[in-house]
Amino acid sequence: MTTTEPIATTVRTQLACDIDELRTLFLFEHLSDEQLLWLCSRGHVEVIDPGVLYREGDPATDFYVMLEGSLAMYRRVGADDVEIARTSQVGVYGGAWAAYLGERVPQTYTQTLRVLEPSRYYVLAAADFASFMDDWFPMAVHLLEGLFFGQQSSQAATGQRERLLALGSLSAGLTHELNNPAAAATRATSTLRERVAGMRHKLAMLASGIYDREQLEQIIHLQEKAVKALARQRASEVVPTALEVSDLEDALGEWMDEHDISGGWELAPNFVAAGLGPEWLDAVASWVGPDVLEGAVRWLSYTLETESLMNEVEDATSRISALVGAAKQYSQIGRAPDQTVDVHELLDSTVTMLERQLGEGITVVRDYDRTLPPIHVFAAELNQVWTNLIDNAAQAMEGVGTLTLRTRRVDDWLEVEVGDTGPGIPDGVVDRIFEPFFTTKPVGSGTGLGLDISWRIVVGKHHGDLTATSVPGDTRFRVRLPYSSTEGPTP
Repeated sequence: MTTTEPIATTVRTQLACDIDELRTLFLFEHLSDEQLLWLCSRGHVEVIDPGVLYREGDPATDFYVMLEGSLAMYRRVGADDVEIARTSQVGVYGGAWAAYLGERVPQTYTQTLRVLEPSRYYVLAAADFASFMDDWFPMAVHLLEGLFFGQQSSQAATGQRERLLALGSLSAGLTHELNNPAAAATRATSTLRERVAGMRHKLAMLASGIYDREQLEQIIHLQEKAVKALARQRASEVVPTALEVSDLEDALGEWMDEHDISGGWELAPNFVAAGLGPEWLDAVASWVGPDVLEGAVRWLSYTLETESLMNEVEDATSRISALVGAAKQYSQIGRAPDQTVDVHELLDSTVTMLERQLGEGITVVRDYDRTLPPIHVFAAELNQVWTNLIDNAAQAMEGVGTLTLRTRRVDDWLEVEVGDTGPGIPDGVVDRIFEPFFTTKPVGSGTGLGLDISWRIVVGKHHGDLTATSVPGDTRFRVRLPYSSTEGPTP
């Protein structure tokens, strides 16, 4: 339930304070008569009609304790106040409870309180509440101060550590992913240099006059046909099985033995890569003649191997370029903090950065609504949200399962759903997973701040919503981001 009701202008009737009634409240039950008389002399009792008593963000002027009635508490999410509690328990309190911390914290109401029925409250001014705490409970105040600011510092430091750990993990994964294509390019380049040297030797043989003009024209023609066949095979979606490849290599090896071409087992894989079999080599034999057949076959093999090596270099450098592009997209280097982006680009760059963590056992399914319009967000911070959700899903599945990324529009919201097929979140835990420092991971495996950070980025900075549902085999985290310009991201 939400409310956008303005501050109520209800009648507030002031009554006398009864120390015997105050003594029945759990907050004051151990105070002396002298202390209770002080509370009654400084504070008072009010009868308050239904309505909003105070609103989140307004100056905190009073401390309230409910003596009779019922209330609801709200927290601001976007433009609405979302109900977080409803109670009629006598003694519940709210308002300027942090007054004893003074100017070290903002002295504003941290929630909105709505009176649901005619109710009675004990009311104490914020300054008197601070004096009451400092004079009567100095040790408790010091303990509470230490707890309050210590938790703030700990949360900030641990949150920073969480981000650094994630960055370190991503950096290690990116280094590993970059190293693989770089090493492949280096190997291919080294082999390519050897093959080009071999082809120079073959050119020397051609210059010596072993082949006549017609044979050379046939070999050049065959060379072009072989390169085109390799390109078609590379572009084909039909991939031969290992058994099919082995059978074709054996057949080519036998063909070369029958035609007195030595080392056929070394040449066969190059023709197999282009999808060329014994029938094609029969045609080659008929075109060039037996006296130059071996030279022609070796020349064609060199050509195919050289072309394949150049393809490897191209693939490796393209992979490196894609990884660098994903890293730039992920980190948003050189871009404004807030910008209008395609959320799918953010998701894809995060998946690319996390490919090592996902491994080969996790299948990534992208169920994207590509018609979704761009959205104005803090892109780098949203990437941190996707990182936390995807990494949590990968850990839950322990390297085996399906990760589903789904996008859709729900009313005026863009919704991103991250689902996994892991064992699920234990019963009774789902409602706590967004709490700071709460984690279901083994000791030392997590700080419990990943989802808290995600919550603050989605809800606090983007005025969106982050929820989770879970049953064994189907856990889903849903992020909703508003398209409304009035609820755009705020620092």
